[in-house]
Amino acid sequence: METARHNILEGRKDQVHRKGQEPFNMACEKHSLAGSVSQRACVFCGSRVVLYPIADALHLIHGPAGCAAYTWDIRGALSSGPQLHRLSFTTDLRERDVIFGGEKKLYHALVELIDQFQPKAAFVYATCIVGVIGDDVDAVCKRVQEEKSIPVLPVHSEGFKGTKKDGYKAACDAMGRLVGTGDTAGIGPRSLNIMGDFNIAGETWLIKRYYERMGLQVVASFTGDGRIDDLRRAHGAALNVVQCSGSMIHLAKDMKERYGIPFIHVSYFGIEDMSRALYEVAEFFHDQDIVDRTQKLVRDEVSQIMPELNRYREKLMGKRACVYTGGAFKAFSLVRSLRTLGVQTVVVGSQTGSKDDYDLLRKLCDEGTILVDDTNPVELSRFVQEKGADLLIGGVKERPIAYKLGLGFCDHNHERKQVLAGYEGMVNFAREVYSSVCSPVWKLVPGRRTESEASGEAAAPTLLPVARKVS
Repeated sequence: METARHNILEGRKDQVHRKGQEPFNMACEKHSLAGSVSQRACVFCGSRVVLYPIADALHLIHGPAGCAAYTWDIRGALSSGPQLHRLSFTTDLRERDVIFGGEKKLYHALVELIDQFQPKAAFVYATCIVGVIGDDVDAVCKRVQEEKSIPVLPVHSEGFKGTKKDGYKAACDAMGRLVGTGDTAGIGPRSLNIMGDFNIAGETWLIKRYYERMGLQVVASFTGDGRIDDLRRAHGAALNVVQCSGSMIHLAKDMKERYGIPFIHVSYFGIEDMSRALYEVAEFFHDQDIVDRTQKLVRDEVSQIMPELNRYREKLMGKRACVYTGGAFKAFSLVRSLRTLGVQTVVVGSQTGSKDDYDLLRKLCDEGTILVDDTNPVELSRFVQEKGADLLIGGVKERPIAYKLGLGFCDHNHERKQVLAGYEGMVNFAREVYSSVCSPVWKLVPGRRTESEASGEAAAPTLLPVARKVS
């Protein structure tokens, strides 16, 4: 264990905690340490992943072409209608624009794109270079809004201003300017907004169907399969249901302050959290009919999936997993879901978790579990090996780590194409975990540790060799 500790950079030691070792004083929400090759994204990326699924809006990146390429089609967010969000437009700022400014270029780009695509609104993202040269993005947006009579919203997302979490706030500030500008006619008292779900593989549609089966009206979705007109009238809803609290908490608090709309935190991943989310929403409305509908929904869905989940549990009992996510809310649900499948979480962390998030994770996990904030590939590889994990759950940037170490990988990030939310998603998740962990290919990986060898707290071994190609 001490060997593993020596691989942690001195400035990061307070961002790693092992349950059972006191005191618990987890540091988080810090800028990434220089030299650690952190995988955390920038402010601009944070704003893009939140606003991207609004399908009938124009998304224009005021900056170099590289920023637009980096975030092109960044989520697997599906639309039931317009596909404008899937086009990545940029002003393509170059050296001449750095010297003379890019405001004219931004103005002409906005006018041309609005005339061609006729969007319901336009979001203009300020990138690092705009913050350096000082373009007045607000003034240009205001001018075009007056000329074209649609909302043109600046998103102050200069990448160097902070972390991905600051990008979430920039996105919420932009959407906050839309909320309250639409007509609330037709919105009843049994209504809500879905916040923090981005319709990855169609998950927002699934959650919306659950709420409709409960007898509730969904006014707007922030932002999965989002529509500008729905966002403008979202202040007429009776409740905001917030899933990804890191990305949407600023807007939820703003709407509570401005319009008196209460909000609750939920998660849609796993049987426990999905059921709890539905019951909490039902209880909010103090309507026995809604409660009865919810009880029937949960009972029917759980009874339908449990036989298959039990079959997977028999095969997965005793396996070990490492979980590393963008937002901590997802990590909570994954720990519980893995426990349902008989899998122990031995390493868990996130890019944007708060101290309260890590305290909850500490309480959820078993003794000896490693908690880590904003980790890097070297640390993550060492922890995975030390704890003898059979599975790594993360995003596209963690996939190469898993394959180089010769262990299974499950994609739980926003690039995936498979529903993992709701009851249907729990079955898909169990099937993917089983297929990844129990694949016979791992028997061919040289140097793979057995579970008995990983059961102690021995010093971390040397790096495992990369799996050889089998002909």
